[in-house]
Amino acid sequence: MEEMNLRNYAYLGDAVWELFIREKTTILTNNAKKLHQITTNLVKTSCQCELLHYLEPNLTEEELELTRRARNLPIPVGRRNIQTEYRQATAFEALIGWWHVNNKQRLQEIFQILDSKLELNI
Repeated sequence: MEEMNLRNYAYLGDAVWELFIREKTTILTNNAKKLHQITTNLVKTSCQCELLHYLEPNLTEEELELTRRARNLPIPVGRRNIQTEYRQATAFEALIGWWHVNNKQRLQEIFQILDSKLELNI
């Protein structure tokens, strides 16, 4: 199913997701403080957790399996107080990273689905 481990997919997915969000937010305002506020709201753990739940009906069996496995990765000690959300966000990032490496067309489909869900307010 994958060439690299799930944690690496999540690491890559985190960067891909943030770039996607930054590309969206830079057209909203020139105010650096507002850009940072909007971006951080959309890349934080709780937002990624919510977006994963929103996506689940659209995922294939293979994608759901990858999500399940990524949710079961060991959690860093500092994140244990928000363990459930952190696990969901890691699964979201792993999916984004996996699509980025293995299926860019599917990643674009997912970005279109998520685009309609995102609240980009300034």
